[in-house]
Amino acid sequence: MECTVSWTGATTGMRSGMGFVAETGSGHVLNMDGAPDEKNPANGGRNQAPRPMEMLLAGAGGCTAYDVVLILKRGRHEVQGCSVQLTSERAETDPKVFTKIHMQFTVSGKNLPQAAVERAIAMSHDKYCSATIMLGKTAEITTGFEIVEA
Repeated sequence: MECTVSWTGATTGMRSGMGFVAETGSGHVLNMDGAPDEKNPANGGRNQAPRPMEMLLAGAGGCTAYDVVLILKRGRHEVQGCSVQLTSERAETDPKVFTKIHMQFTVSGKNLPQAAVERAIAMSHDKYCSATIMLGKTAEITTGFEIVEA
């Protein structure tokens, strides 16, 4: 896996002193921007794209939701939807790593057994999701879920 991240500087379309563009090995492009810096605007972003740490959190959410859906489908459960809301806390000093992450899943489908959803989340968290397992080295990760009959 590879990715190239380039600083866009203040002279490109993003017009942000802390804008970056990433091109993934699979050929996708995404923008990132830093938070505005009121004391020194030239060193801050303009809030024109997600911050890099937001992308990291989003990636963890995508990784675990992917696992949950796949595990339920492989178990022949009629899963029809899955979303995960992530909330986090970060350290106050550098490096400002994630210290707490809570993942609240909403899974919808027909007759989804609570035990199957709980097991899928646990398997993702404990065995399959590389992103959350890696983030779990610095953050306490908790989960919760709701099943919605579809």
